[in-house]
Amino acid sequence: MKHTYLVTGMSCNGCRTRVEKALNTVDGATVNVTLDPPLATVTADKEIELSQLQQALREIGHYELSETELDENGMPPACCSGHAHSHTYPVKTVSSSSEGIYYCPMQCEGDKMYNEPGSCKVCGMDLVAAVSAGDDEEDSSYTSLKRKFKISLLFTIPIFVLSMGDMLPGRPVSSVLPHTLNNWLQFALSLPVVFYAAWMFFQRAWVSVKSWNLNMFTLIGLGAGAAFIFSLVGLLVPDLFPHQFTGHGGTVHLYFESTTVILTLVLLGQLLEARAHKQTTSAIKALLKLAPTEATLADGTVIPVDQIKKGDILRVKPGEKIPVDGIITEGQAVVDESMITGEPVPVDKSTGSRVSAGTINSTRSFLMQAEKVGSETLLSQIIEMVRTASRSRAPIQNLADKIAGYFVPVVFIVSVITFIVWAVAGPQPSYVYAFVNALAVLIIACPCALGLATPMAVMVGVGKGAQQGVLIKNAESLEKLSRMDVLITDKTGTLTQGKPSVEKVVVFDGFDPAQLVYYMASLNSHSEHPLAQAIVTYAKEQNLQPGTVTGFESLTGKGLVGKVDGKHLALGNAALMESMQIAVPDTWKQKVEEEQLQGKTVSYFAMEGQSAAFISISDPVKSTSREAIRLLQSEGVEVVMLTGDNHNTAKSVADALHLDSFKAGCLPEDKLSYIKQLQAQGKVVAMAGDGINDAPALAQANIGIAMGTGTDVAIESAGITLLKGDLMGIVKARKLSALVMKNIKQNLFFAFFYNALGIPVAAGVLYPVFGLLLSPMIAAAAMSFSSVSVISNSLRLRKSKL
Repeated sequence: MKHTYLVTGMSCNGCRTRVEKALNTVDGATVNVTLDPPLATVTADKEIELSQLQQALREIGHYELSETELDENGMPPACCSGHAHSHTYPVKTVSSSSEGIYYCPMQCEGDKMYNEPGSCKVCGMDLVAAVSAGDDEEDSSYTSLKRKFKISLLFTIPIFVLSMGDMLPGRPVSSVLPHTLNNWLQFALSLPVVFYAAWMFFQRAWVSVKSWNLNMFTLIGLGAGAAFIFSLVGLLVPDLFPHQFTGHGGTVHLYFESTTVILTLVLLGQLLEARAHKQTTSAIKALLKLAPTEATLADGTVIPVDQIKKGDILRVKPGEKIPVDGIITEGQAVVDESMITGEPVPVDKSTGSRVSAGTINSTRSFLMQAEKVGSETLLSQIIEMVRTASRSRAPIQNLADKIAGYFVPVVFIVSVITFIVWAVAGPQPSYVYAFVNALAVLIIACPCALGLATPMAVMVGVGKGAQQGVLIKNAESLEKLSRMDVLITDKTGTLTQGKPSVEKVVVFDGFDPAQLVYYMASLNSHSEHPLAQAIVTYAKEQNLQPGTVTGFESLTGKGLVGKVDGKHLALGNAALMESMQIAVPDTWKQKVEEEQLQGKTVSYFAMEGQSAAFISISDPVKSTSREAIRLLQSEGVEVVMLTGDNHNTAKSVADALHLDSFKAGCLPEDKLSYIKQLQAQGKVVAMAGDGINDAPALAQANIGIAMGTGTDVAIESAGITLLKGDLMGIVKARKLSALVMKNIKQNLFFAFFYNALGIPVAAGVLYPVFGLLLSPMIAAAAMSFSSVSVISNSLRLRKSKL
C-alpha cells in the first residue's frame, strides 16, 4: 500500500532530516522525504492511520501531513508547488477507512458501511456515498448513471421506431425495410443497451440468485433477460418455436423493443433515485459547509483549522465563522447561532462565554481559547450524529422487510401461474400472451418502492430536525416519540435556565461571612453542577479565589464533603446534615423553608461538624417551559417533574408550570425506578434531562432527550438532543416524529397498493371483461416511477413547518 503526503512546515534540509526520522519511528513505515517540492512518500506493509503519522510530526515541531494525489508527472497539484510552509493543504478522506464511506439506501444490513462504490450484496441497490466522503464520489456515481441512461436512450428510440413503425402516422417503417433486416437492426442496436448501459442489472440479478437474496434486480434481470434471449433465439432459429408463437409469414414476434425500453426505464428510475438521494443529504451538506477552513491565531498567523490545538488563542473577526469550540477570553460580540440551534435571534457573548464552531461572529473582534478541536467540536458531533441517524432503521421497517422477504418468491409463483393459465386458456397465439403477461408480472412487481419507503422518510426527517436544532441519534427514538405517553423532566437546566445565581448567604452567629464564602467556593470548585458553579462565581465576584481541596467527595442526591485548609466542610441539603448528625436550629429551618416556598434552592453549610450558614440560590424558569408543557399536555402527554431538590422548591416550580405531578428529593436510582414503574404499566416514557445524574434515567426511558446545554454524559445517554436546551424542542421533535411516521405509512401504502393493484392487472384479470392487458414496457415505467413517487413524497418533509 502506498500513500503520498504533502508536508507543511519544512523550510530547510534540517527540517527534512527531522521529519524523515520522526516518520520512520512509526511502526511499519518506510519514509523518503524530498524538500523541493515538499513531498513525503510513505510506504507501509500494513495500513497506517494518518493520525499516527501526524502525531509523530507534532512531537518534533509544527509540521503537518496531509494526503494528496500526484498528477500525471508524479508531482503534487500545481497549486501546491513551492515550499509547503507557505501553503495549506486539505486532508482528503481516505476510502480505506475501517468505517467505510458508502452504505445501502435500503439499510439491508443495518448500519454496515462499504469501502468502495458498487451495489448492495443483498438488495442490489446502488450504494450511496456518505456525505463525509465528499461530493465527488456522489457526483461521479450520478454522472455515470446519467451517461449510461443517455446511451441507452440513444439506442432504444430507434429500436422502438423500428418495432412500432407500423403504428406511426405516415409511411410505415416496416414497408421501407425488409422484415428480416428490421429485426437484425433491432438486435444490433440493443447490444449497447443490454451489454453496457444496463449490464449492471444482470450482474446484480446473478449475484442475488447465487446468494439467494432475491430482490428487485432478480425480477428485472429475469424478465428483461428472458425477453432478450427469447428474441435472440427467435431471430436465429425461429423454427424451434411452436406455431402459437409465430405470426404472419411464420416469423416469431421479437421483444428487443420491450427489453431495451424496460431497461432504459429502470435506468431512468435509478437516475432519478440517485438525484433524490443527493437532495435528501442537503441538510448534512449544509452543516459541512458551516465549518471554516482557516483560523487566525492571536498573533495574526493564518493556519488551517485542522492545525488548531487545544489551548491555542484565536482571533475571530466580525463576519467570520468561529473555527472551533472554545471560550471567549477577551472582548464581546453578538453571535449568530441559528445554524446550530435553529433560532434566528443572535446571542450576546462576552468574556467567559462559550462559542461553537460554525457559528458566525456578527459584530466586533474577540479572542477565544480553543477547547474542543477536530471531531470533538459540537458541529462535528452534530454532523456525525445526523449521518448515523439517517442510516439507522426504524422498527416499522422490520414489517416491510419481512413482507419483502416473502414477496419475490410469491411473484415468481404468480408469474409461472400466469404463464400456465394463458398458455392453456388464452386466445391465439396463446404462448405469446402467456409469455408477455408473465413478463409484465415480473417487471411490475419489483419491490424497490417498498424498500425505500422507510429509509428515505427517516433520512429527510433527521435532516429536517438537524436544521431545527433537534438532533436525532437513531430512527427508533424518532418513531417512539410520536407514541409518547409520559414526559419525565428534570428541574435544573431543563425546566429552569440552568444558570443559577446566589441570592443570599445567611451566616450563623460567630462566623465570618467572607471566610465561609471562601470555604464554600473552594469545596464547589471540584463540582460541575450548575449550583456549584453559581457559588464559585459568587465568590469570584467578591474577589475570593477558591483554595485547595483534599478528600473531596460528591454524595449523590445529598451534597459535597471535603477538607480545605485542614477544616472538615460539608455543603448540601437537609439529608446530608442528618446523615452527618449535624444539628440545624429550628429557627434557621423556618427561614430556609420560606426561601424554598419562593422556588429557591437552599443548601446548608457546616464546618467542623457544626452548622455555619445556608446559601439561597435562584434559577429562573425558562420562558418557553410553560408554553411547551401546555402544548404537550394538550396532546395528551402527561408531564412529571422528578428533581433532587426539596419538596417546597419543587412544588413552587410545579405550581408555576401547572405540571401534572412532581416528586422531590429524587436520587438517580429513584428516577430510574419511577420510569420502570411507568413502563411496567405499558406507558411509552420520554425522559428529559441535562446532568450526569440524569444519565441512568435517560438510558432507561423509551426516548431519552438531552438538553444540548447539558453534560456530555447526558447527551451520550440520550436518543434525542435539543441543541437550544428548552422544552419547545420536544414539541418540535414530537411534531417531526408524527410527520415522519405519517410519511412512512403513506409510502408503505403507495408501495403495497401499487403492487396489490399492479400484479393482478399484469396477470390479465381484466382481460376477460374489459380486454385490458398491461404491456411489459408500461409495467416497467410504472415500476420505475413508483420509487420516484415514494422519494418525492419523502422529500415533502423538507418543506414542513415544525
